[in-house]
Amino acid sequence: MERTSRVAFVLGGGGMLGAHEVGMLRALDETGVRPGLVVGTSIGALNGALVAADPGAAVERLTGMWSDARAGEALGTPVWERLWTLARSGTHLHSAEPLRRMLTELLPVETFDELAVPFQCVAAGIETAMAHWFCTGPIIPAVLASSAAPGLLPPVRIGDRHYFDGGLVHSIPVGRAVELGATTIYVLHVGRIERDLAPPRRPWEVGMVAFEIARRHRFFEEMSALPDGITVHVLPAGGEPGRSGVDLSQMRYRNASGIATHIDRAYEASLEYLREQA
Repeated sequence: MERTSRVAFVLGGGGMLGAHEVGMLRALDETGVRPGLVVGTSIGALNGALVAADPGAAVERLTGMWSDARAGEALGTPVWERLWTLARSGTHLHSAEPLRRMLTELLPVETFDELAVPFQCVAAGIETAMAHWFCTGPIIPAVLASSAAPGLLPPVRIGDRHYFDGGLVHSIPVGRAVELGATTIYVLHVGRIERDLAPPRRPWEVGMVAFEIARRHRFFEEMSALPDGITVHVLPAGGEPGRSGVDLSQMRYRNASGIATHIDRAYEASLEYLREQA
């Protein structure tokens, strides 16, 4: 099949580490790269929805959101409230309402059809145990479903189905962008794929390493099976060179102290990369 040129931004998951993607978006904006398609999962669905709604204003909106640590505030409830939520629900620590309110305030549109750029986000269907892609209807429920991290946030019900975090099925959905006709793809991620894994040394690292293997495997499989005529740019996150192992900062999901550093490092590294490609 002959493809017409189409630029896609693919935004991966990673909780508070999603601040890296803001730095990458700033570098893309400064070098004049604009998307014709946006695909996101988990925190990348939240970032991506704002890009698709208004690409020209997205960097400013996202920089404000992350700089004010509003993404962290969405999970910033006191310990007693988290325990009370867990006791009542039996399944999760946080209500999704703070995140819903934040999205309602930040998104200038309500439905996928109103977006300036085509956008899709993915969630894990609980009943079907399959990936479910959202591309029509209200945006906020879809983004909440894609961001519903198990144990932290409740599963999101849409219609007669329930959904968990899209990172369970697609951590960096490059393949979806290819299916939708993209020929040039910019991968925005949280930096973990740049670091080699190491065998776990502590009990809590066992599950994290296992999950990292699973989440990276599909991405690398899709990258190795790209059809001819597809160009993929994996933007650098600017992490510390030589580091390996799991990133324990993903466990400190409410800690916003390193956000500015994540944004700046990703911006500088991605800007240098993009200028070299020009």
